[in-house]
Amino acid sequence: MNAKEAVEIAKSTVADLFAKEGVTNLGLEELEFDDAHELWRITIGFSRSWDSHQGISALAGVLRRTYKIVVIDKDGKALSVKNREIAGAA
Repeated sequence: MNAKEAVEIAKSTVADLFAKEGVTNLGLEELEFDDAHELWRITIGFSRSWDSHQGISALAGVLRRTYKIVVIDKDGKALSVKNREIAGAA
């Protein structure tokens, strides 16, 4: 599986799992292939419907984003979806 296929699987997985949360602005943030384990680690960023209504952030035009790391095996199976912590995020 190539990088483009892995990214499409990761995006589809996130869109499907979080569909009821009003996911928008879904996009690729990071991509890494682990040769030793033959796994893709793909960070997908997105916004949820409530992210645009966060007080001062909303007034400043800042849209919060959520980041998830999707791990995909060499056969195209999504093995996990985890939070991607952002340094300095409060």
